[in-house]
Amino acid sequence: MLAVESITFQNARAVLEQGCAAIRGGEREIDLRAVHTADSSAVAVLLAWQRTARKVGGTLSYRNIPAGLHSLAHVYGVDVLLAA
Repeated sequence: MLAVESITFQNARAVLEQGCAAIRGGEREIDLRAVHTADSSAVAVLLAWQRTARKVGGTLSYRNIPAGLHSLAHVYGVDVLLAA
């Protein structure tokens, strides 16, 4: 299971690659309970993970999206995409 505590501009590329590898390995649900720090790059990472899942023929769901991250997604108008 993917475990991430922070998704920010500083580590977004590494977290993106880690998540994509997990998705290509069969991960279809990501629990974000451990994420304590996130900025707008986190929204882009989550959307990119969903695109990766679709490319490999699957879907991806998120559990325990932190309130702050959900608020960012809402501001950008993509919160519905993260819930799908």
